[in-house]
Amino acid sequence: MRRAEPWDRKRYRQFVEKTFGELWAAEADLAYGHSPITAYIAERDGRILGFAAYECTRRGFFGPTGVTEGERSRGVGAALLFRCLESMREMGYAYAIIGGVGPEEYYQKLCGAVVIPGSETGVYESLHELRRRDR
Repeated sequence: MRRAEPWDRKRYRQFVEKTFGELWAAEADLAYGHSPITAYIAERDGRILGFAAYECTRRGFFGPTGVTEGERSRGVGAALLFRCLESMREMGYAYAIIGGVGPEEYYQKLCGAVVIPGSETGVYESLHELRRRDR
């Protein structure tokens, strides 16, 4: 598990797009607009197993994040989440917003996350419209 490096960009983006789709890849790629890069990757034997990013869609936001299906429930996602939250704390944030969260129970259990009332679509409202048009 490590912070993504400039030379990881192509395979990072390809991993996210192949595993989670173009919309996630477009958002995740925004981590490369910051210095240091605001993304972490988990890998084994040179193969990316998961990623987590922050400060992509909005300041103070965690995500997107994802782990390959075969690596879920093994702590990879939790480790990526906490690396990002620690980095955000170092930036001065007292808390983070997890946009488009799912499943809620996962984040509630791991880090005590609470749902902000009325935030179901939040900043992702235009994204939901894009998805409806693509169907």
